[in-house]
Amino acid sequence: MIKRNWEYICSHNKEKTKILGDKNVDPKCEDIENKFDFSVMSYNILSQDLLEDNSHLYRHCRRPVLHWSFRFPNILKEIKHFDADVLCLQEVQEDHYGTEIRPSLESLGYHCEYKMRTGKKPDGCAICFKHSKFSLLSVNPVEFYRPDISLLDRDNVGLVLLLQPKIPCAASPSICVANTHLLYNPRRGDIKLTQLAMLLAEISSVAHQKDGSFCPIVMCGDFNSVPGSPLYSFIKEGKLNYEGLAIGKVSGQEQSSRGQRILSIPIWPPNLGISQNCVYEVQQVPKVEKTGSDLTQTQLKKTEVLVTAEKLSSNLQHHFSLSSVYSHYFPDTGVPEVTTCHSRSAITVDYIFYSAEKEDVAGHPGTAVALVGGLKLLARLSLLTEQDLWTVNGLPNENNSSDHLPLLAKFRLEH
Repeated sequence: MIKRNWEYICSHNKEKTKILGDKNVDPKCEDIENKFDFSVMSYNILSQDLLEDNSHLYRHCRRPVLHWSFRFPNILKEIKHFDADVLCLQEVQEDHYGTEIRPSLESLGYHCEYKMRTGKKPDGCAICFKHSKFSLLSVNPVEFYRPDISLLDRDNVGLVLLLQPKIPCAASPSICVANTHLLYNPRRGDIKLTQLAMLLAEISSVAHQKDGSFCPIVMCGDFNSVPGSPLYSFIKEGKLNYEGLAIGKVSGQEQSSRGQRILSIPIWPPNLGISQNCVYEVQQVPKVEKTGSDLTQTQLKKTEVLVTAEKLSSNLQHHFSLSSVYSHYFPDTGVPEVTTCHSRSAITVDYIFYSAEKEDVAGHPGTAVALVGGLKLLARLSLLTEQDLWTVNGLPNENNSSDHLPLLAKFRLEH
C-alpha cells in the first residue's frame, strides 16, 4: 500500500495583517467568527458497467479486485477515512447509488444530490456534503446533450450546488460547488470546450451575488484533459484564443493531430444561448417604437453588427479567478503527478479548481495586503507518480479500488 501524505501550503503570514477591532465580541466567537475551514474530495469511483465494457484497460489486474462486491467496501473505507466535508464523485452508477452508495453515505452524515447522464448511460455525478457543515440553498443540474444542436450529441452532465456554511456567530457568503465529467473522446475538443462553457455559464448564474460579484467557487471533476492543455489553460487563465487550434489538441490527451480539422469560429452555434464569455446571453428583444421608425431600423442594424463581430471572435473568456489545488509536477524531480492509471495511460485528468484569494496590489508598497474574496488552500493530499502506482500493480488494486485516485483539499473561507 502506498502512503499519501498531507502537504501543508505555506503562505506569507496573514495573521499579522489582522486588524484588532471591537473588543466586545463574544470571545468564543472571536476565532470562529471569520474563519470557516472545510475539506473537499473529488473522486472518479469507476462505474462497474464501464469497467466491464472496457475490460481491455484492466488486463493488468487480478480478477477478484475488479468485482463491485470487493471494490465498494474499499471505496467506502477510503471515503470514511478521509472524512471530507464535501464529496464530488464521478462515474456513480445509478443502481449502485440507489441501493448502496447513497444509503452508506447518508449513514455517515452526508446529504446527497445526484445527476445521471442522459440517454442510456447508467452513471452520473454526485455531490454529497456533511449536514453538520452546510445547508443546501439550490441544486442545479446541467445536461450537455442538446437535441437541437448537432455538436452537442453526447450524454455528459454536470451538477452545481449552492451551499450555506453553518457558522455559529457570523453571516458568511455561500459557496458554489460544481462537479462534472467531461467527454472522454480525445479527438472532440470542440465538444469538450462547449461542455465546459455550459458548466461555467451555470456556475456564473448560481454563484452570482446581489452586488455583482461571485461567491467562492470550487469546481471539481474529471475533465479528460491534461495540465497545460488549451482546455486546462482556459480554466486557469480565464481566456483562450483558439484560432487555428486542431480539435484533437484541445485536451492534450493524444500527441498526434494529423488530418484533424481545426476549431470552427465560433465553436458552438448562437442558439446555445451562451456567449463567448461563458455566460447565459440575455435574449435581446428589439424595442419597436411607435415614432421614428427609421431610427429603430438603424438601431437594429447596429445590434446585428455588434453580435456578428462578437460571434466571429476566436477568443473565449470566463470571469472567475481559478487556481488548481495540485501543481501537477513534483517540485524536486519535475516528474508528473498522475490521477489515473490503467493499462493504456497514466496521466492527470482530475482536478479541484477553486476561487483563489486575489491580493489587491493597488495599495502602496508596505501597506497591509487587502484580500479580496476567495478561498485559501490550507492543505492537499499528495498525489503519486506513475512509477509509484506500478509498484502496487497500477489501478485498481487490492487497496485502491478505482482507476483514479481521490483528490483531497482543505480550504479556509475568510469573510
